[in-house]
Amino acid sequence: MGGSGRDLDGARSAAIDAFLETARQVAAPAGDAPRLVFALDATMSRQPTWDLACAVQAGMFEATARLGGLAVQLVYFRGLSECRASRFVADARALTGLMQGVSCQGGHTQIGRVLRHARNLAGREPVKALVLVGDAVEEDPDDLCAVAGELGLLGLPAFCFHEGPDPESAAVFAEIARLSGGAFARFDAGAPGVLAALLRAAAIFATRGLDGLRLAAQEDAAARRLLAGMTGG
Repeated sequence: MGGSGRDLDGARSAAIDAFLETARQVAAPAGDAPRLVFALDATMSRQPTWDLACAVQAGMFEATARLGGLAVQLVYFRGLSECRASRFVADARALTGLMQGVSCQGGHTQIGRVLRHARNLAGREPVKALVLVGDAVEEDPDDLCAVAGELGLLGLPAFCFHEGPDPESAAVFAEIARLSGGAFARFDAGAPGVLAALLRAAAIFATRGLDGLRLAAQEDAAARRLLAGMTGG
């Protein structure tokens, strides 16, 4: 995607003009900054977790500031068929501004569109990691897993963070992570520190790879969770 925010299928919607305008005004990061795609379910059930993600996402940038920084692209889906991607941004305030322009709306999950977007993006330019945060899967698991396998072939791991009690959705998240070479973890919206720590660990991997994650795992439980998921340890 890149550039200004836009629909993944190219259709313009008046309802997200504010989001697009904010996306246009955000300065682009340095071209050599490692890139991470941050994908969130913005269907109606997600408002509490959307607010949580907005509050804790700064940790991704803080974790990598001394390592050279990170560029993050926000991707979200909501409503009947809306799935949007911003440009890449390089600081927490810019990402917060983008997220504050989005409100959750009812609709079905569009995880397949997110995965295909990440696959297509990685085919054009380096992307170090995909982070997917959600609570439900309403699509064909086999179709999702097929694209997850393509991410694995491209060397783009998906870190799938699942919130809620649905074991079937959690199993699909875990399989997407496994096939892509990423890691799966559960979190509880009532414990915001867990998601914050997971995002920090994913950002460290995006910036410094497995070696950086191993180093962080010496002192950080979230990093150990992701490392174990990626290495089978």
